[in-house]
Amino acid sequence: MNLKLNHIQHVGLPVTNLKASEAFYQKLGFANVMASAFDYQGGRGAVAMMRRGEIILELYQMPEAQLEEIRTRKDGHIDHIAFDVDSIDDTFATLKREAFTIVEDAPVFLPFWNKGCTYFFILGPDGERIEFNQIL
Repeated sequence: MNLKLNHIQHVGLPVTNLKASEAFYQKLGFANVMASAFDYQGGRGAVAMMRRGEIILELYQMPEAQLEEIRTRKDGHIDHIAFDVDSIDDTFATLKREAFTIVEDAPVFLPFWNKGCTYFFILGPDGERIEFNQIL
């Protein structure tokens, strides 16, 4: 399989209080390099991309209705690992052809960064979520 992965793009961390988590990571030397909002199951969530050098953490707070799920989670709080790719469409086609379990029907656009990004997830053998992401 010819799949080009550039590097780990970010690690996604669900949080229950975005402002408190942002302040915590700022104390560790991270800076908020991108903030945005997103719609999820009828609610509005928020995200902050925190960067220190080449390390990017995606802190995201789900809409209020989904926060209890995060508070009571037993499997840890790292939600996914994201790989940066040059072409989301080529990556999607390759992984679909190779019969990986893809969560989305097609790459999803988000209004993150300057021009947006597109992503999709696959599931690993233990249900872990692996994201492929192209910043536009």
